[in-house]
Amino acid sequence: MPVERRTRPLERFWPYAEHPEEPTAEELAALDPDLHAALFGPRDLSFSITIVFGRFDGPDYDEAVALARGSAEYREVGTGDAFRHRARFYPSEALKLRELFERVTAQKTTEVLIDDRPVPYARELWLPLVWFSLLP
Repeated sequence: MPVERRTRPLERFWPYAEHPEEPTAEELAALDPDLHAALFGPRDLSFSITIVFGRFDGPDYDEAVALARGSAEYREVGTGDAFRHRARFYPSEALKLRELFERVTAQKTTEVLIDDRPVPYARELWLPLVWFSLLP
Protein backbone atom coordinates (compact mmCIF):
# COMPACT_ATOMS: atom_id res chain seq x y z
CA MET A 1 0.00 0.00 0.00
CA PRO A 2 1.58 3.34 -1.02
CA VAL A 3 2.27 5.85 1.70
CA GLU A 4 0.54 9.17 1.20
CA ARG A 5 2.62 12.26 1.91
CA ARG A 6 1.27 14.66 4.47
CA THR A 7 3.59 17.54 3.68
CA ARG A 8 5.12 18.93 0.55
CA PRO A 9 8.68 20.32 0.47
CA LEU A 10 8.93 24.04 -0.02
CA GLU A 11 10.46 25.21 -3.30
CA ARG A 12 13.09 27.31 -1.53
CA PHE A 13 14.50 24.22 0.18
CA TRP A 14 14.68 22.11 -2.96
CA PRO A 15 18.38 21.18 -3.17
CA TYR A 16 18.64 20.36 -6.86
CA ALA A 17 19.42 22.73 -9.68
CA GLU A 18 17.29 22.66 -12.77
CA HIS A 19 19.20 20.87 -15.53
CA PRO A 20 18.04 20.29 -19.08
CA GLU A 21 17.20 16.71 -19.93
CA GLU A 22 19.46 16.67 -22.98
CA PRO A 23 23.13 17.76 -22.99
CA THR A 24 23.96 20.97 -24.81
CA ALA A 25 26.03 21.04 -27.99
CA GLU A 26 29.01 22.39 -26.00
CA GLU A 27 28.77 19.54 -23.50
CA LEU A 28 28.67 16.97 -26.30
CA ALA A 29 31.63 18.55 -28.06
CA ALA A 30 33.67 18.41 -24.85
CA LEU A 31 33.14 14.67 -24.38
CA ASP A 32 36.05 12.32 -24.83
CA PRO A 33 35.67 10.63 -28.26
CA ASP A 34 35.61 7.14 -26.73
CA LEU A 35 32.94 8.12 -24.19
CA HIS A 36 30.86 9.75 -26.93
CA ALA A 37 31.10 6.58 -29.04
CA ALA A 38 30.06 4.42 -26.08
CA LEU A 39 27.07 6.61 -25.21
CA PHE A 40 25.80 7.73 -28.60
CA GLY A 41 27.66 5.67 -31.21
CA PRO A 42 30.54 6.87 -33.37
CA ARG A 43 30.53 10.42 -34.64
CA ASP A 44 30.06 10.98 -38.32
CA LEU A 45 33.05 13.28 -38.80
CA SER A 46 35.53 13.26 -41.61
CA PHE A 47 39.27 12.98 -40.93
CA SER A 48 40.57 15.94 -38.94
CA ILE A 49 43.71 17.21 -37.28
CA THR A 50 43.40 19.31 -34.14
CA ILE A 51 46.12 21.64 -32.86
CA VAL A 52 45.92 22.29 -29.12
CA PHE A 53 48.12 24.96 -27.56
CA GLY A 54 48.25 27.08 -24.44
CA ARG A 55 49.10 30.70 -23.81
CA PHE A 56 52.66 31.79 -24.50
CA ASP A 57 54.66 34.98 -24.68
CA GLY A 58 55.84 36.24 -28.00
CA PRO A 59 54.75 38.02 -31.16
CA ASP A 60 53.32 34.83 -32.70
CA TYR A 61 50.68 34.33 -30.00
CA ASP A 62 48.14 36.84 -31.34
CA GLU A 63 48.62 35.55 -34.90
CA ALA A 64 48.26 31.95 -33.70
CA VAL A 65 45.00 32.73 -31.91
CA ALA A 66 43.66 34.53 -35.00
CA LEU A 67 44.57 31.54 -37.20
CA ALA A 68 43.02 29.12 -34.69
CA ARG A 69 39.78 31.11 -34.65
CA GLY A 70 39.70 30.81 -38.45
CA SER A 71 39.66 27.00 -38.28
CA ALA A 72 36.65 24.81 -39.01
CA GLU A 73 36.00 24.36 -35.28
CA TYR A 74 37.55 26.47 -32.53
CA ARG A 75 37.14 26.15 -28.76
CA GLU A 76 38.80 27.51 -25.66
CA VAL A 77 38.95 25.05 -22.77
CA GLY A 78 40.28 25.15 -19.22
CA THR A 79 41.37 28.01 -16.99
CA GLY A 80 44.63 29.33 -15.60
CA ASP A 81 47.64 27.19 -16.48
CA ALA A 82 45.36 24.55 -18.00
CA PHE A 83 43.86 26.99 -20.53
CA ARG A 84 44.09 25.68 -24.11
CA HIS A 85 43.07 26.75 -27.59
CA ARG A 86 41.70 23.88 -29.72
CA ALA A 87 41.56 24.33 -33.48
CA ARG A 88 40.23 21.54 -35.72
CA PHE A 89 41.24 21.44 -39.37
CA TYR A 90 40.02 19.22 -42.21
CA PRO A 91 42.22 18.10 -45.14
CA SER A 92 40.95 20.92 -47.36
CA GLU A 93 42.42 23.42 -44.86
CA ALA A 94 45.98 22.06 -44.96
CA LEU A 95 47.54 25.48 -45.63
CA LYS A 96 45.83 27.08 -42.61
CA LEU A 97 46.89 24.10 -40.50
CA ARG A 98 50.53 24.52 -41.53
CA GLU A 99 50.49 28.27 -40.85
CA LEU A 100 49.18 27.71 -37.32
CA PHE A 101 51.51 24.81 -36.61
CA GLU A 102 54.56 26.86 -37.68
CA ARG A 103 53.67 29.47 -35.05
CA VAL A 104 53.05 27.08 -32.14
CA THR A 105 55.36 24.13 -32.81
CA ALA A 106 58.11 25.36 -30.45
CA GLN A 107 55.76 25.59 -27.46
CA LYS A 108 55.82 22.80 -24.87
CA THR A 109 52.03 22.87 -24.50
CA THR A 110 51.36 22.18 -28.18
CA GLU A 111 49.63 18.89 -28.99
CA VAL A 112 48.61 17.40 -32.33
CA LEU A 113 45.48 15.23 -32.26
CA ILE A 114 44.30 13.01 -35.09
CA ASP A 115 40.51 12.66 -35.00
CA ASP A 116 40.61 14.08 -31.43
CA ARG A 117 43.03 11.43 -30.18
CA PRO A 118 46.73 11.64 -29.38
CA VAL A 119 48.44 9.41 -31.91
CA PRO A 120 52.11 8.36 -31.86
CA TYR A 121 54.21 10.30 -34.36
CA ALA A 122 51.43 12.76 -35.18
CA ARG A 123 53.97 15.55 -35.68
CA GLU A 124 56.60 13.43 -37.41
CA LEU A 125 54.36 11.34 -39.70
CA TRP A 126 50.81 12.66 -40.05
CA LEU A 127 51.60 16.35 -40.52
CA PRO A 128 54.22 15.76 -43.25
CA LEU A 129 51.67 13.60 -45.07
CA VAL A 130 49.26 16.53 -45.00
CA TRP A 131 52.01 18.88 -46.19
CA PHE A 132 52.44 16.66 -49.29
CA SER A 133 48.89 17.54 -50.28
CA LEU A 134 50.05 21.17 -50.60
CA LEU A 135 52.54 20.36 -53.36
CA PRO A 136 51.47 21.58 -56.81
